[in-house]
Amino acid sequence: LMLKDVTTGNNVKIIEPVNLYGCQLYDDVFVGPFVEIQKDVVIKDRTRIQSHSFICSDTTIESDCFIGHGVMFINDKFKKNKLAKWGEWDSTYIEKYVKIGSNATILPVFICKNTVIGAGAVVTKDILKPGVYAGNPARLQK
Repeated sequence: LMLKDVTTGNNVKIIEPVNLYGCQLYDDVFVGPFVEIQKDVVIKDRTRIQSHSFICSDTTIESDCFIGHGVMFINDKFKKNKLAKWGEWDSTYIEKYVKIGSNATILPVFICKNTVIGAGAVVTKDILKPGVYAGNPARLQK
């Protein structure tokens, strides 16, 4: 268990082992085992993060979201064939009531509320219309 500079609200449940540092977990957040949450991440009320997920720096996940098993958040798009310098990554913002299926990959994007991301989907662009998105790249299904 590695917890460093983690701010937690009430009734937060963390299943070991995890690697959490410099993040904020609001009330009633659940974090499953083998999860890494990096600095400058905010996870709001009643959101569930299932096992083996990775949430990179500069990500905000609003209330009442579900992040499935093995979901990978990415914050460096490797622009112009170069890695971003430390702290110059792009950010990700997930609005309320978003459900992300297992093994999805989420690039630095905005995802609007009431959206479902299918298992294994790769989200490469902002999602501005609620619905069900699946595939690589993720596209609106219905």
